[in-house]
Amino acid sequence: MKIIADLHTHTVASGHAYSTVNEMAQEACRKGLQALALTDHGPALPGGPHLYHFGAMRFIPAWIAGVRILRGVEANIIDREGSLDMPDSYLARLDFAMAAFHEDCGFNDQGIDNNTEAVLRAMRNPRINAIAHSGNPAFPVHLEKLVQGAVETGTALEINNSSFALSRSGSRPYCEQLALLIARAGAMVVVGSDAHIAQGVGEFGNALAVLEKAGIRGEQVANSSYKRLMAFLGLEEAPER
Repeated sequence: MKIIADLHTHTVASGHAYSTVNEMAQEACRKGLQALALTDHGPALPGGPHLYHFGAMRFIPAWIAGVRILRGVEANIIDREGSLDMPDSYLARLDFAMAAFHEDCGFNDQGIDNNTEAVLRAMRNPRINAIAHSGNPAFPVHLEKLVQGAVETGTALEINNSSFALSRSGSRPYCEQLALLIARAGAMVVVGSDAHIAQGVGEFGNALAVLEKAGIRGEQVANSSYKRLMAFLGLEEAPER
């Protein structure tokens, strides 16, 4: 399976990442990607960008180095109600929005039942396209309910490549179980590198191995086809300049 877009990347705007927008786009071009989502953390994360950062993303060109740039966010789930640190009025301006749990953003692990309720409520927000690093053991959830919610809402679940090597130690068994459930239910998936420096853009090897082992089909992976990705996000093509 070929992944044509990296849908989870962080620039210097996140405060703990190390490459600029242009550097990330140039690396995406070098890796042969057709699209790149800029998903800097929402403002609740310590050191994250101000809300104004996301309001000003209109200044970022739709194309850089021949790569379609998707203006996005990795928003933080901040309470049991599934509230996010990004108002809908800001989410509406973006091309791609993920929601995720992160520690010290207002919602730390509250047990599997409360965690599950929070993420399911976040998924009901029609502005949220995907749930990031869904197999994070620091925030355990009922995986069957998560997948059922994904099917019901049309939300994609991310298989995050960084979770197998650099971040969220202990994720593999949860991600492998999640992938099996996704394959059986026919839920949608996105694959992301979670790159925090340009060299990490387009690195999907561990995530793809998990998808293959689980039997997830190409048509379930939103970013395995440019046409499928644009349709999944409801985007019209921007003319390349």
